[in-house]
Amino acid sequence: MTPKRLAPHSPAPVTAPEPPESASALPFPVVGIGASAGGLAAFEAFFSGLPHHVDPGMAFVLVQHLAPDHESILAELIRRYTHLKVFEVTDGVIVQINCVYIIPPNSDMAFLNGRLQLLAPAALRGYRLPVDFLFRSLAQDQHERSIGIVLSGSGSDGTLGLRAIKAEGGMVMAQNPASTEFDGMPRSALATGLVDFELPPAEMMAQLIAYTAHFPSRTAGATLVPDAPADNSLQKLFVLVRSQTGHDFSQYKANTINRRIERRMAVHQIAKLDDYVRFLRKTPVEVDALFRDFLIGVTNFFRDPEVFKVLEDEVIRKLFDNKPPGTPVRAWSAGCSTGEEGYSIAILLQERMESLKSSFKLQVFATDIDNHAVAVARSGMYPAGIAVDVTPERLARFFTLDADSGSYKVNKNIRDFLVFSEQDMIKDPPFSKLDLIICRNLLIYMNSDLQKKLIALFHYALNPGGILCLGSSETIGDFGSLFSVIDRKAKVYRRNEDFQGARRPVYDRFIPVSSGRDSGPAMTGTKAHSASKPSLRDITEQALLQETGMVGALVNSAGDIQYLHGRSGMFLEPAIGESSVNNILAMARDGLKGELTVALHKTGLHRQRVVSLGLNVKTNGHYTKVNLRVSPVPPAHDGAPDPSLFLVILESALGGAEAQALKPVLAGPRDEDGHGAHDAALIVELQAEIRTKDEYLHAAREELVTSNEELKSSNEEMQSINEELQSTNEELETSKEELQSINEELATVNSELQTKVNDLSHANNDMNNLLAGTGIGTIFLDSQLRILRFTPAATQIFSLIASDVGRPIKHFVSKLSGYDRLQEDALQVLKTLIPKELSAKTEDGRVYSLRILPYRTQDNVIEGAVVTFVDVSDAAQTRDALQQATQLARLAVVVRDATDAITVQNLDGHITAWNPGATRMYGWTEAEALTMYARDRIPKPLQHDALSKLHQLSRAQVLEPYKTQRIAKNGEVLAVSLTSTALLNEAGQLYAIATTERLARPALEPTPEGPNGKEIT
Repeated sequence: MTPKRLAPHSPAPVTAPEPPESASALPFPVVGIGASAGGLAAFEAFFSGLPHHVDPGMAFVLVQHLAPDHESILAELIRRYTHLKVFEVTDGVIVQINCVYIIPPNSDMAFLNGRLQLLAPAALRGYRLPVDFLFRSLAQDQHERSIGIVLSGSGSDGTLGLRAIKAEGGMVMAQNPASTEFDGMPRSALATGLVDFELPPAEMMAQLIAYTAHFPSRTAGATLVPDAPADNSLQKLFVLVRSQTGHDFSQYKANTINRRIERRMAVHQIAKLDDYVRFLRKTPVEVDALFRDFLIGVTNFFRDPEVFKVLEDEVIRKLFDNKPPGTPVRAWSAGCSTGEEGYSIAILLQERMESLKSSFKLQVFATDIDNHAVAVARSGMYPAGIAVDVTPERLARFFTLDADSGSYKVNKNIRDFLVFSEQDMIKDPPFSKLDLIICRNLLIYMNSDLQKKLIALFHYALNPGGILCLGSSETIGDFGSLFSVIDRKAKVYRRNEDFQGARRPVYDRFIPVSSGRDSGPAMTGTKAHSASKPSLRDITEQALLQETGMVGALVNSAGDIQYLHGRSGMFLEPAIGESSVNNILAMARDGLKGELTVALHKTGLHRQRVVSLGLNVKTNGHYTKVNLRVSPVPPAHDGAPDPSLFLVILESALGGAEAQALKPVLAGPRDEDGHGAHDAALIVELQAEIRTKDEYLHAAREELVTSNEELKSSNEEMQSINEELQSTNEELETSKEELQSINEELATVNSELQTKVNDLSHANNDMNNLLAGTGIGTIFLDSQLRILRFTPAATQIFSLIASDVGRPIKHFVSKLSGYDRLQEDALQVLKTLIPKELSAKTEDGRVYSLRILPYRTQDNVIEGAVVTFVDVSDAAQTRDALQQATQLARLAVVVRDATDAITVQNLDGHITAWNPGATRMYGWTEAEALTMYARDRIPKPLQHDALSKLHQLSRAQVLEPYKTQRIAKNGEVLAVSLTSTALLNEAGQLYAIATTERLARPALEPTPEGPNGKEIT
């Protein structure tokens, strides 16, 4: 579902009131978020999905697996990604709206009456489950206003807590495994089938806001689906599911069905079941989705390792015993889901067959009612995550990695053993002649009547001695007589023979039974009685059995009657007391019990037939001669004798040949008391028999005592070994859990440190750019004057490259001319801690200011020196220019105060400078003079001479003073002594002429000229 964003909620006040005693009265939902390794990135993406201007209207409580001995900076990091207030939890803090609360290290955290309580962890480090602990208390405290989110992490912490939240009517989310760094926790949560939304963290916030917008429609404690089984809406829902999928869920447990219906209603935010039923009728796709939600798809390879350990050691190891090579070995995985369990069984069978170095015909049937899951199982393609459950050796032997998709494909040698099919065990016929059936985590979701039918069905489908594995969650219930326990914890059972021939409902469905058939042994796996005409052999055998007077009883080693043939009232009578299992020793009449006990013991001890003839058995007030035979049962059809069954044959000896042979010929005289020789012989015989029995009982008693002592000793040894193994196993389990917990905590610490490293990297980059941008050459030296780092500008002084880091500074020659005391000056600074500053020039004329400072850490520890080179060439040039300007200013003062006329003219003769002395001498002001040319002040006769002087000046910078004439403003011609100086630019070229003019004699009156050019006198 694509989450949508709603308009911003009006923000509630940050300071929440004191919570009432009833935790359910909190007016806003509380979101518990659990994560482990990789959770930091998930937290960042989660809170980044909240727009800055939106207040979500809920509180967030974050739990991450933290190292107990490491200070957490998680709160500091979360503040960067959200505008909400972020707190590290203190004991008893009140939960407020639009706030984020983060668990501190080495603490468990729980809700109570709207407050967060911190508790010291009670479990060992490897067994701590802080996410489950918070989620359970959150569900109990906030009920339907509790929301649980499982983000990235390894392990399964949080899974049980999600069940508690769902049981209280809350909502749960899990991070999409594709977006996680560690997908163990999200996958474990998703495997429960209780997750409402599977999303990347960036999309969760919008979905949360959309979900909580419908909170007012949910009243506290309301139940969406009624519990009454006769509710019409619920029955209509079952009809819709059955009509579309063909499967009937009306016999499943009500709690399971209601919980899953409520989840689908919450996803679509439908409040009433009637509305949801109408929605189902209009949306066939939702019927399929509800059907998928009903199914229990929790499975993975070798799930519940303890159960598979029992299967491997106690079941499959013995499954091949007494089976000749080439015979079939058949197993059935009922409710296989996506096939991981079926493949796991096939792998164990293949490994056992390889260890025996024999070939058997392996067949594994795997069935499920989910056709999509069966399709996945048939493909044999599984994600790379199965490497967590399958050992590397098995991955290499039985799987092939697809480089393109990153998935594992089951190898053909295993895939060929399995037959996947879609099957509904409730209505479809089962497989038969099976050696092993595995049906785990399925019966617990069905009512008792349906469970009874399936247990009887499994008994029918198994071969004699076949194995049924129900896993740790189910039992065989009232069918203890049909199965014997192999492993009580793993719920592994062995099929017993139903010698009483009880008719079970499953037989009525699959085996035609005649109403007049005499009840006999119901041998599973055999063909049903044929209704065709009996053969002559059968007629003859039945007639012989009716003519003979023998009574046959099939008993086990304890004397319990498994099957009885013939009329046995002459030899056996029911025992007094409660009737349970009929025991032949308890039912034997007087005179038969003792000999029968001895015969059964001898037969079981020596495995030979024992015959006792002419026994006096008391029958209805008189004695009857009885012959007794006890034999071990003959070998079964597969050649293996049954060591626990014996055949007891009883028959009357009167009238038979054996009875005649037993009659003693003892006629003779009698003594005075009437005792004849026959009585004496009978006494001798009885005394001998008594001695024999006494000797046997004595030997048997001694043998029993010896056996008891040996058994007691063996039992003590086995108990001691078992305790040692159990202790070792507990230690290993503890170590494993501790290592896993430490690994998750280290991953969390590593994430925080990685963020810190990124911050330091950014700061380092900023510092590098700052140093490079200043253009200041800097070299950092350690206490041994080895180079630690340097800035790019320092390469203008020293020819340094990156590989020079770590080398002593004395190995390098600087480009400074006349300065080679850098090492000595640096050592002096380290010794005196007094900075040193000086100026130096490079060979190309650049000027640098060199400073040497001690390198101080934040702890005020001197760990080296810092050498900086600041280019001050521009400043030096500016200083020189300032000096020149100062000199010019001084010269200008001299020129201004001089009495001589000082002028400057360019090469065109335009006057560019005019001092006050020139004004006094010639009468023109400076402003007037600057608009004139030099020729305007030279008498015409002298202008040619002035031009020749100019050419002379171009060859020499200064002309010796010479006398000439110049015209004043009033027209007076003045005799002056003139000194001309050439002004040259930086290229040595003449650009102007400076003149110094001084009066040589009194001024001469100019000779006036008339209009005709003649002098005017």
